[in-house]
Amino acid sequence: MTKEPNKISVGVVGAGVIGRRVVGAVRLQPDMALAGVADVAADWRIAMLAKDGVRLFAASSQASQTLPDAGLDVAGSLEDLIAASDVIVDCTPKGIGAKNADIYRSAGKPFIVQGGEKHDVAGHSFVAEATYGSAFGRDATRVVSCNTTSIVRTLGALKRAGLLKKARGTLMRRATDPWESHLGGIMNTLVPEPTIPSHQGPDARHVDPELDVVTIAIKVPETLAHLHSWYVELTRPATKEEVLDAFAASPRILLIDGDSGLSALNSVKEAMAMEGRPNADLYEVALWSNILAVDGTELCYNYMVDNQAIVIPETIDAIRALASSEEQPEVSMRLTNKALAIGADELRL
Repeated sequence: MTKEPNKISVGVVGAGVIGRRVVGAVRLQPDMALAGVADVAADWRIAMLAKDGVRLFAASSQASQTLPDAGLDVAGSLEDLIAASDVIVDCTPKGIGAKNADIYRSAGKPFIVQGGEKHDVAGHSFVAEATYGSAFGRDATRVVSCNTTSIVRTLGALKRAGLLKKARGTLMRRATDPWESHLGGIMNTLVPEPTIPSHQGPDARHVDPELDVVTIAIKVPETLAHLHSWYVELTRPATKEEVLDAFAASPRILLIDGDSGLSALNSVKEAMAMEGRPNADLYEVALWSNILAVDGTELCYNYMVDNQAIVIPETIDAIRALASSEEQPEVSMRLTNKALAIGADELRL
């Protein structure tokens, strides 16, 4: 495969919930080209990618048989995809990316793993507004989980405004991804995570060690998204307007007004569908401005996290950082945001 000049060639390993969204986002970037996708499956998702012109690679020796048996053309092996790529984005299930990391390192190719892997797999954890600079030119980074991404975005916005002292959050986590809810997931119950703090708070400190943050989490019987409820102690008394201005300064925080009818997870997802977002994806943190409350140094607010979408823009920025193609995080974020219609005025709902 001939690489397109002046474009970052990106290989994606794993075409599940995150992987196929990364594929779509890469193809929208003016400075990136998709080298292909490697997977072990030969199901309908892989077939639809092939139908859309995506080059398929076999991620295992068995896949080199099962993909052709399913009528799918195979362009080569995982090693062939790595060779054709400038950066590899591993979107495989938890644990597989850690094993694949040795392959990428042996090939000398920069790679990205997702938040299901431990921090030590890459030695670096990524959220664009916080750690783009330290990721620049690295051989690997980990785009943190959906919930951790939201925590770093929101608390980072308060920190940059000089307002953040400490934060305590309760996460209501969706039970499973929508596409596989027929396979399992809790019903008619709520399940608290067995440890306090839950892992998201400590994980956020892998990105920003200065954050004083503690989280607890509860699994709830729904599949659309996560809901966060936060109590924050501010460094000084502030007004609601000051806090909203701090959040609005981040293009990846979407302020929404519940009084307009966007009062629940399902209505926000419907709004994204009506805006024409692929898969009705919400890349931003959707934070309810109408139910945010400030009393002196005490702040309370709630927001929604689309677990299938929020890490996609971060992954795109991580590609540029590892490829050393753009040194300034603000420039990369603007490119990503424009391509994905993030921060557009019409989405300030």
